[in-house]
Amino acid sequence: QVQLVESGGGLVQAGGSLRLSCTPSGRTFSTYAMGWFRQAPGKDREFVAAISRSGRRTYYADSVKGRFTISRDNAKNTVNLQMNSLKPEDTAVYYCAAAQQPGYSVTVKVDEYDYWGQGTQVTVSS
Repeated sequence: QVQLVESGGGLVQAGGSLRLSCTPSGRTFSTYAMGWFRQAPGKDREFVAAISRSGRRTYYADSVKGRFTISRDNAKNTVNLQMNSLKPEDTAVYYCAAAQQPGYSVTVKVDEYDYWGQGTQVTVSS
């Protein structure tokens, strides 16, 4: 069992930056690929970014490519999402998730993630 706790959300003006962090419990963190998803009111949960078990491979949604950066530190059991040049359309609840994936694999599919955090609100004002 893996428990995920997100932090770092908040209110920011358009063009600003936020850094989200996710701290998984357990000593098997390095065996999971990690992802960030978001869900705006009235919309489905959507993929934002993912990182492989070792951190060597990353993948981003087109809508955030070049603005967001996902990273992980397996020694410290953390995964981060650095969000720059934020836009009002980035407003959503952001979720950290863990997926059992082999090797350098990452996945963008919600149903392939095994564990989810409780979410953290990000609000970008115009």
